[in-house]
Amino acid sequence: MFLAGAAAVLPVLSLCALLRDAACMPRTGMLFPRESPSREVKELSGVWSFRADKSPNRNQGFEKGWYKSRLAETGPVIDMPVPASFNDITQDSTLRDFIGWVWYEREVLVPTRWVADEGTRVVLRVGSAHYYSVVWVNGVKVTEHEGGHLPFEAEIGRVIRQDPTTPVRITIAVNNTLNLHTLPPGIIQHLDDPTKYPKGFFVQSIYFDFFNYAGIHRPVLLYTTPQAYVDDITVVTDFLDSTGLVKYMVSVQNAATASLKVTLMDKDRHCVASSSEPSGVLKVADVRLWWPYLMHENPAYLYTMEVHLTAADERSTYEDFYVLPVGIRTVNVTSTQFLINNKPFYFHGVNKHEDSDIRGKGLDWPLLVKDFNLMRWLGANSFRTSHYPYAEEVLQMCDRHGIVVIDECPGVGIKDIRSFGNASLAHHLDVMDELVRRDKNHPSVVMWSVANEPASEMPPAGFYFKTVINHTKALDPTRPVTYITNSHYDRDRGAPYVDVICVNSYFSWYHDPGHVEVIPIQLKTQFENWYGKYQRPIIQSEYGADAVSGLHSDPPVMFTEEYQSVVLQSYHNVFDQKRKQYVIGELIWNFADFMTVQEVTRVVGNKKGIFSRQRQPKAAAFVLKDRYWRLANETGRLPVWTKYPCPL
Repeated sequence: MFLAGAAAVLPVLSLCALLRDAACMPRTGMLFPRESPSREVKELSGVWSFRADKSPNRNQGFEKGWYKSRLAETGPVIDMPVPASFNDITQDSTLRDFIGWVWYEREVLVPTRWVADEGTRVVLRVGSAHYYSVVWVNGVKVTEHEGGHLPFEAEIGRVIRQDPTTPVRITIAVNNTLNLHTLPPGIIQHLDDPTKYPKGFFVQSIYFDFFNYAGIHRPVLLYTTPQAYVDDITVVTDFLDSTGLVKYMVSVQNAATASLKVTLMDKDRHCVASSSEPSGVLKVADVRLWWPYLMHENPAYLYTMEVHLTAADERSTYEDFYVLPVGIRTVNVTSTQFLINNKPFYFHGVNKHEDSDIRGKGLDWPLLVKDFNLMRWLGANSFRTSHYPYAEEVLQMCDRHGIVVIDECPGVGIKDIRSFGNASLAHHLDVMDELVRRDKNHPSVVMWSVANEPASEMPPAGFYFKTVINHTKALDPTRPVTYITNSHYDRDRGAPYVDVICVNSYFSWYHDPGHVEVIPIQLKTQFENWYGKYQRPIIQSEYGADAVSGLHSDPPVMFTEEYQSVVLQSYHNVFDQKRKQYVIGELIWNFADFMTVQEVTRVVGNKKGIFSRQRQPKAAAFVLKDRYWRLANETGRLPVWTKYPCPL
């Protein structure tokens, strides 16, 4: 739960009312596929057939029906890994910068029992694809989806049972074109001057500073459920003294009659509470709360909720099991503090990107585990999913490790006034529906961010962000909502509606470059202006400087490791003054170097990372490590063995 402007905890009855009132959530769930006694999962990661539609109008694949037969029969195909961005896989520069439709295909064999048993639902799920997707199975269209970064799925049992003797041919067409009404927005520019450009030349213009990687970025899965199944679960947690309170609601589909058994178990699989109702409150005696990393000697404690459905229709009876990790914690906001479990929480963390060599934005487990090890080494307790929702697997890691998350939608680059219109707003609301539906049960997620650095001084921005923020709060009344701004404090039309002020600034870099002496004055003025006007806690959501690994200079100059370190230390001095008042966090930009479009201000990407793109530390990483462990040690809640510099 959260309560702006007061530290008191809402009574339990209000939590129950809040959960019942969240009726504007999408009608169907999007539970993460998990195996259970009633569910199987078949992952389709690996090598797929791939073809880019390089016809002048990028529409030949639809005109000639590439989905009707094997993709190799339509023309030349190449191997393409899934999950991965397609851009950096080949030596073809035209594919690296390709805009338009690309086609993926894979034939799979499914277990005979899946096809033979009509009481089994077979679901095809795509973790994410950028940005518009159309999916066919055996030439039959089963779904389409607008937007990247979030999952979509379709039930395909009926289709595969039409010809049970043949392999299942899955075809996915993906289009990475951005327009003024997509999230993120963009615009296609056709350059027709024959004295300067070849015939049909066009470029995709974007308003964000990272490479527009595209493709199928997260796993494609087949999974099964019974025909009557657990469709969705929503949990809201609280505690009173030593008693934990888990308010839950279970949604069931396709059941004429149904009975439920909801069991909450501790880490030793001992039952601590149970119920046979589809909704209610589970009371946990001697509760173990979910605490952030470095805030408690036993962080990230997770209970397990097991939902057992027994259902029947006119044909058969069904059993379904689903298991959901549950962290019991609360979130509150006052005018000067961010509270987790009624204790002040200070964000000392990072901004990240889903970005790496070769695989682009593709989910990569070795990289993911490496990044979490680096964050723990750094003493970071939080990060923002800049500037889009990250993979569900990332949030599961955060739940298990106690890393706090500001969960951001793809609302980056909203700069053109035409992107504040009704079409853009409607799509933005849909995206927030999907994001909250997917991530609502993660204890690590403590705040929603609806945009990054929009043109919030424009006249339509006030109504636009008031609408998006109110909609998000209606979806989830338990978490604060913000967006990240770099606008002038007195002209930001959306700022009155946020619960926490999140400000980006790059003093001595984009402003007064090379002059670190301005940082103490300008940063102090920034904080005092924002707090004086809005009386809300403030997070420095971005700050930093580019540094090329191995480039050194004394005295420090821009782009050297020394300059990056001095900039950080200058910011830290002001943070230490203001965190005693109303500054509640600092998130460095960026965790690691990342790729951008080619331009004169970027030398093979953005170099503001404290780690290189290959995850090797720059000098600033050690500056930040010393600071973050000092901040963690100030809590006095850590056992001796976790205190820096002792090894973890």
